[in-house]
Amino acid sequence: MPNQTEWETKAANILKAELKRHGVTYTQLAELIGEKEVNIRNKLSRGKFSAAFLFQAFSAIGVERIEVS
Repeated sequence: MPNQTEWETKAANILKAELKRHGVTYTQLAELIGEKEVNIRNKLSRGKFSAAFLFQAFSAIGVERIEVS
C-alpha cells in the first residue's frame, strides 16, 4: 500500500483541525453525513477521501472558510 502523499496528509490534517475547532467528533460527523463512524476514522487515518467528501464534511460542521498555506 502506498504511503500518504503530502497533499493527502494535509487534507486529512485540515479536516481533523476543523472538526476539533467546531467541537465535532467522528461519531457526530458520521451521523451528520450518514456514514458509519468506522468509515470516517479509516478515511481520516489513511488520508484517502474525495474532494466531495471533504466538502460534505465541511458543510455538515459549518465550515465557511479554510486557509491552505
